[in-house]
Amino acid sequence: MSSEVTKLVVEQRTQFGKGAARKIRRADKIPAVMYGHGTDPVHITLPGHEAMLALKHTNALLTLVIDGKEHMALAKDVQRDPIKPVIEHVDLVVVRKGEKVHVEVGVHVEGEAAPETVVTTVQSTLELEVEATNIPEWVTVSVEGFEAGHQVHASDVTLPEGATLVTDPEVLVVNVTQQVTAEELEAELEAAEAEVGIEREDAEDEAAAEGDAAEGGASEGDAEAKADEA
Repeated sequence: MSSEVTKLVVEQRTQFGKGAARKIRRADKIPAVMYGHGTDPVHITLPGHEAMLALKHTNALLTLVIDGKEHMALAKDVQRDPIKPVIEHVDLVVVRKGEKVHVEVGVHVEGEAAPETVVTTVQSTLELEVEATNIPEWVTVSVEGFEAGHQVHASDVTLPEGATLVTDPEVLVVNVTQQVTAEELEAELEAAEAEVGIEREDAEDEAAAEGDAAEGGASEGDAEAKADEA
């Protein structure tokens, strides 16, 4: 599935700095800069709501209309507020139809591996070279029926037509391992503790210690009671 192209009517701006950016955001708009192909950076203002919707997708491709002229651009860096659902700034790169670009694409794992296995996504994204107008939203890795010990490397991932892998082909993407039982986990924990010199009291010693503590408490209570009577 490729990303859709969203058309936005934007405004060119001449005021910069934190104060100007805050003023833009208060007006429900987003400050942005567009650059690429040897041109000078163009500072623009995006319509807030429409841009927020378009930028929900990674590698969003936009058609920006500035003074009636259209420019196709790829969202390369979207700076979001760490707390509030607000986009603070966007960096956009000018692209042309048919041009190849490098993008990070998410890895989507599907299917059920064999029983009593654990599927771990080691590499959550892959870098691909694709046409700017044909950027996939993700690549899919199926683990259906995979047994413990099965590994999927970047070179094993089926890529969309026209896409070229940029990530190292030997990179481990998905690893299928044997599920660890509670007994095995306990044994590993004991071994790790022994390695750093931690000694565990066995259950009988712990019970005895608890019993002694309880008896000690009772004796102290009896002594206090006798003292009160006296």
